[in-house]
Amino acid sequence: MSTSQGVERAEGAADSAVDGAGTRRATHRRGTGRLALGSAEGLRRIVPQALVVAVLAGGATAFVAADKDVRLSVDGTARSLHTFAGDVEELLADEGLAVDEHDIVAPPPGTPLAGGDEIVVRFGRPLTLTLDGHRRQVWTTARTVEGALHQLGVRADGAFLSASRSMPISRKGLALDVRTERTVTVTAGRRERTIRTNAATVREAIEQAGLALRGQDTTSVPPGSFPRDGQTVTVTRITVGRQVREEPVPYDTVRIQDPGLRAGTEAVVQRGRNGVRRVTYALRTVNGVRHKPRKISEEVVRAPVTRRIKVGTMTGGEAGAEAGSRRFPDSAAGSDGLDWNALARCESGGRPDAVDPSGTYGGLYQFDTGTWRSMGGVGRPQDASAQEQTYRAKKLYRQRGPGPWPHCGRRLYR
Repeated sequence: MSTSQGVERAEGAADSAVDGAGTRRATHRRGTGRLALGSAEGLRRIVPQALVVAVLAGGATAFVAADKDVRLSVDGTARSLHTFAGDVEELLADEGLAVDEHDIVAPPPGTPLAGGDEIVVRFGRPLTLTLDGHRRQVWTTARTVEGALHQLGVRADGAFLSASRSMPISRKGLALDVRTERTVTVTAGRRERTIRTNAATVREAIEQAGLALRGQDTTSVPPGSFPRDGQTVTVTRITVGRQVREEPVPYDTVRIQDPGLRAGTEAVVQRGRNGVRRVTYALRTVNGVRHKPRKISEEVVRAPVTRRIKVGTMTGGEAGAEAGSRRFPDSAAGSDGLDWNALARCESGGRPDAVDPSGTYGGLYQFDTGTWRSMGGVGRPQDASAQEQTYRAKKLYRQRGPGPWPHCGRRLYR
C-alpha cells in the first residue's frame, strides 16, 4: 500500500468518523451542551493518529514490494536469492559479476527484474584453436572441450584432439589442436594407396600408407607440410652411389727436326705410351631409371709418355755423304749367332739394293718403308748400306723374332 493510499484511507476514516459524529449529534440533539463540546474535541484527537497509522502501513507495503525472489545461474551453477535490484545490470553489480562483450547474459543487462525471474550468465573463454594446421583465436562460453567444438561447429568424428573431450576450459582459456580425418592418396612408382588419416605431416601420412622415405627420396609436396583432404602425394625413389673407373690418358706426340736424317723421312726415337687416371663418378637412379654418371673427381695414377719423332731435313747430296760415312755395330744382343747371310739370300738373293716387283719391299731383308723407319732407318732400306740393313734387321728380330720373315725366317737357325 502506498503512502497516498494510506492517507486516503485515513482521510476516509476521518470522514466516517465525522459522519458518525454528525449522526450522533442528530440523534442526541437534545443532549447537554457539554456533551457536544466533548465530542468535537475527541474528533480533533482521532484524525492525526489515523494519518500516522496509514503512512506507516503504506511504507511497509512498498518495502515488501521491492524485495524480489530470483534465480541466478553463473556458468551452470544456479542459486536462489532475494534482491532489491531494479534490473539485471544492477543485480550483477550487487553480486560483483563483471561481464564484457565475450560473455552471455540472459536476459540482457538492462532488463527490469520481477519476482520469479531466472538470470543466466555464461563467461567467455579464450580458445587458441589450431584446426587442420590453421591457427586462430576464438571465444567460447562452453565449459568443456566437447562443448566448445559443438559451439564452434567443428566436426570431430575420427579427429585427433590434443585434449580430451571432457577436459574443462578455465576462464584463462586453452590451446587446442584439432586434426580432422582426411583422404590422402600416396603414390610411389607403380604403388598407389588411398587412406583416411588425421596425420599432422605428409611424412606421417606416407608412413601410415605403408611406405617410408629413405635416402634421397623426394615428395611432390614438402614432407613437413600439412596433408590436405583429397591431396595426392607422389614419392620419387632416388638412390645414389659412386663408381671408380680407370681410364687412359692419351700421350702427346712431339716432332723434332733432325738435319742428320734425309728430308721426307721420320724416325721414332721414343715410343708413346698412354697414361692411366682414376676417375670417380656419382651415380643416380630415379624410380629405377639410371641417369648419366656425373664425374666428381679424377687422379692421374700413371703419367703418359710422350712420343718423340725425328723429322729429317737432310738434302740428297748430304744424305749420300752421311750414309757412306756412318758405321753401325756388327753385334746386337740376342741376335748374334744367327745366319743372317742365309736369310738375306732367301729374301733378296743377297743384293742390298734389291726391290720386289711391287716396289713395297727393299734391301737385303726386304723391309717395307714403315718398318724400316720404325727401326730408326732413314729414307728407303735399299738405299742404305748392307751393314746398316743388317743392324736394323737384328733390332727388328729382338722385338718380333722371325715373324717379319714368315717364309725365310727359319733360315736364321741353320
